[in-house]
Amino acid sequence: MHIAIAGNIGSGKTTLTGLLAKHLKLEPHYENVEENPYLYDFYEDMQRWSFNLQVYFLQSRFRQILEIREKGRNVVQDRTIYEDAYIFAPNLYSMGLMTTRDFKTYQELFQLIASFVKPPDLLIYLRASVPALVQQIQKRGRGFEAGIRLDYLKKLNDRYEAWIENYDLGKLLTVEVDTCNFIEDEEALGSIINGIQAELFGLV
Repeated sequence: MHIAIAGNIGSGKTTLTGLLAKHLKLEPHYENVEENPYLYDFYEDMQRWSFNLQVYFLQSRFRQILEIREKGRNVVQDRTIYEDAYIFAPNLYSMGLMTTRDFKTYQELFQLIASFVKPPDLLIYLRASVPALVQQIQKRGRGFEAGIRLDYLKKLNDRYEAWIENYDLGKLLTVEVDTCNFIEDEEALGSIINGIQAELFGLV
């Protein structure tokens, strides 16, 4: 079983990954943030490092998917390879932070990789408002995220909504983060777990 969690920066993907791993006895696969060699440079100069960052994420997540397939275990994954291709890279391109040449190369690379990728059995989308995202970003206090602009988060949110509206790769569960405090409320977490069981096993 492969569950993947999608959502904007600060939506709670990593936290929910850990909680589901604990309660459903799943193997967690986290996004490699702290060891990313481009992230700090990217937030200092997005235009210079956007292509490098997106290619790094692409190969990192592809490697993670291959590892998941090889082990054949029940896993929960923090962020998907699709978000890089359908949200982050196009957003950087539309904002003029990635050249047409680099974006075309990135798209071609993703299409090649996607031909070897099996979608998750269930995608959990964490929908959060920009104020909720900002609150969580400030709370966790990552230095390289301090300069993230509100318009950048808003544009990412808009792209997430467009992607989710047309998502047809598998089963989908949407969680309203603003009203579902799964971090502090066990009942809220329980409602998500019930939703997962209903989607995957038809259990209510």
